[in-house]
Order: sequence, then structure tokens, then C-alpha cells
Amino acid sequence: MMTRTYFFLSKASTRGLAGNGARRKAGVAVLGAVGLALAGCADQSGSGTPTVAAGPKAATSHKIGILLPLTGPNAALGHELLSGAQLALAESGAGTAQGQATALQMDVHDTAAAGGASAAASAAAEAGDGIILGPLTAVDTAAAAPAAQSASMPVLAFTSDVGQARSGVWVMGITPEDQVERLVATARKEGRHRFAAFLPDNPLGHALGNGLVASCRDQGLMSPAIVYHISSPASITQMMHELSSYDTRLAEAKPDGSGAVPVSTPAVPAAGGTDAAANATDKDLPSDLAAALKSDSGATASADGTAQAAAAPKLAPPPFDALLLGDTGLSLKTVIAALAETQVSPANVRIMGPGLWAAFATKLGALKGAWYAAPDPSSRQSFVTRFMARNHHMPRPLADLSYDAATVATTVARVAPNGYPADVLTRKEGFAGVDGPFTLLPDGRTRRALGVFEVLDNGAGAKLLAPSATNPAVSG
Repeated sequence: MMTRTYFFLSKASTRGLAGNGARRKAGVAVLGAVGLALAGCADQSGSGTPTVAAGPKAATSHKIGILLPLTGPNAALGHELLSGAQLALAESGAGTAQGQATALQMDVHDTAAAGGASAAASAAAEAGDGIILGPLTAVDTAAAAPAAQSASMPVLAFTSDVGQARSGVWVMGITPEDQVERLVATARKEGRHRFAAFLPDNPLGHALGNGLVASCRDQGLMSPAIVYHISSPASITQMMHELSSYDTRLAEAKPDGSGAVPVSTPAVPAAGGTDAAANATDKDLPSDLAAALKSDSGATASADGTAQAAAAPKLAPPPFDALLLGDTGLSLKTVIAALAETQVSPANVRIMGPGLWAAFATKLGALKGAWYAAPDPSSRQSFVTRFMARNHHMPRPLADLSYDAATVATTVARVAPNGYPADVLTRKEGFAGVDGPFTLLPDGRTRRALGVFEVLDNGAGAKLLAPSATNPAVSG
């Protein structure tokens, strides 16, 4: 059962992740973390500007710069990430390159100190670091990138905002675009060729939509039809009618022998039902999400577990055979109802969704057969065991990213005599990550190997339908 929580730090500033700072930005989910007091590694210097002399030093050094929030409201997150990087460095045995001992020193800078991420990156450049691991957010990545690039320091940032990706700056987070690419590739193998998306008009929705456009282009498919909706039920219903060409299909409908067919809407188990084990987890979900995934109190369930709606003509399939959704919470409930009303069903359309669905897959029985892309949790077990042995607590998912980034640094340092050259960072064979193999692409994206999960009914969660791809390279 997949229970990992996804995070999307696309628009959050370091101070915006917690507290009421003036720079608060929108984020989809934020992970809590218990910080460790890892003294002795942090360099609190927060000032300085990159100089011409810093460029050659950084270009040839194997010294690893770490840019994280080590003080302030997000210190716990920063220390968790630091723990992940320290574990990778410890497991590397301090590294050797061509038989020569290499001092893979960690030079840690606090992005929450005076001057923020920009000053921290400048300090790393002055210290002669050869690569930067971090920062945490998209805002801090944008602030740190100029100083890092002027000093020829590659950046492995922990944001999931693909908008920050560029030559020399890699986005390490599991992005919505990455999830969509995997879903499209799998659906294409299934014979799906006409893609559409019905997405919330928010940063996550647009990231999913952009990913679908790029994936269809890269895989030689026609451009997808994409509709962005606001959260009101009226808007969702109306726009689903438009996307699915409901009025046209209704006008063309010809009744069968009986003149009508019942339209069945799968019922989601209610909180007071017999599945006490599944309902016991309701208290662990946000209130709007728990409410959204319960059936309407007025629905009448049939013997086979479906809720019977009013009789309606049987419609032809919609003008797409694969549909990407992006909603959670109350709006997901409304979307599911709109799918039933417009007769967009798994019988003729492959429903797909974001990796966020993994956190509440047991509540998605109404979307039986839907897919989402996520890491295979079994890939992470070895890392969890080693992390707990060293740090005495379960690692947060954020620690996976810093471990992966540090693994890249230690691996490249072993084979490159000087610095961290781009051609080695973007090697075709990629790197072994906590959640599976991944490849750094020349344009700053990180292509990760993800599995495809299929939602089951009756609160059974989801099953791994397609294991993680062994070659995460992207086409196009």
C-alpha cells in the first residue's frame, strides 16, 4: 500500500513553508520534520559576493556546498535534509578518485541567515565549493542560481518546480511533469492515443497540464485537450460537459430496446459503513478530504455497491480515451459526480491522476481502475533502515532528495579529476537513487523511474501495475 506523501514546493519561499512570513507563497503540501541538532557542520556566514577568483576554484574543487534553512521556522526540514546528505557522504567512505584520497568536505550554509539564499550561494563560491546541494524551495533556488552559475558551481536543488530547471541548475524533486510523462508512456502502450485533462486552476493543475502537453509532444501524440476549472460545483459540472462534448453526444444518442439505461455511480464507503478499518483512518485526513471521499447521505446503494442515478440515454464515448485529473478534497468529489453524469467511465476512458493520490488511495474506490505514478515504496526500505540506524527516527521523504543529490556528488567526484563536469553529471546511465534510478538531463530536469499504480475498490488501496522503468531517460 502506498502511503508516501508528495510535496510540491513550486511556489513556496523558505519562510513561506511555515509561520506567517511576508514572503509566504502557495504550496500544495508541506511535510513536517523533527530536526536533529547536527552541530559542527553548519557555517552560519551569510554575506559576501561572488568574485572572479571564485570561478576557477569552484570549477576544479570537489568540496560540496550545502544550502539549507538551518535556523528559523523551517530549521527542522533543513536538518532532515542535512541528515540525508550526511548519510550518503558517510557511506561513500570519504571517497577516492583514481587511488587518490579526496577530501569530500561538506561546506554548510544557512539560507535563513542574513542575506538569504543569495548570500549563502556567494559564501559557497568564496569558499571554493565545486557543487551546491540545495536550496530547499523554488524562491531560494532562483535567488541562489546567479551566484552559483557565475562561479561555475552546478546546483542540485530540492524544489519540485520544473520552472527552475536550466543548464547547470537541476530540479531534484519528483515533479508533476515527471509523473505525467510516465502515465502517458504507459497509457500509450495500452493503446490510448487521444489525451485530455480536467485540472484545477492552480499551480499543481498547470504543472500537470504543461507536463501533458510536453509528454504528448515528445511521444508523437496529438495535442491534448485541457480544461482548467475553478472549484465551484457549477463550474466543474459545466466544464466537464464541455470537455466531454456531452451536449453533442446527448443529441446524437439513440435509445436501445428499452429506450434508456441506468447510469451507475460507484459509491464511496461512508464513514458509518461496515469497513471500520478503512474508516478509522478518516481522522488522519484533512477534514475536507475526508468529507470529499464519503458518499452522499441521500444516495441509494444497490446490491452491487453502486448508487443508482436517474435513467438516461446511453451516450457514445467522449472524444478522448485517456483523461488526466488533478483534484483532491471536496472538488474531487464533484469531479467524480461530473464524470458519472457525463458518462465518462473506465469502460472507455483511462482515468489518471497525480501522485498525491497515493496518500489516500484507500479512499478512492469510486475511481476504481484509475492510475497514478509514484515511486515503488519497496525501493526505499533499505534507505529507511540505514537512516534509522544512524539518526534514530524515520526519514521524511525530503531526506530522499538530499541523499540522492549527495550520491550524485560523491559518484562524480570518484570519476572526475576536477570539479563536477556537466557531461559526467548527465551521463546516460544515470544514478542509483533512494526511490529508484534517475538521470540528470542537460536542460536541468531530473527524469526519475516511477511505477504506475492502479486504484482498487472496496478500500483496498492501489496495486503496483507497472514497476519503475529501469531506464528513466526521456524521449525528445
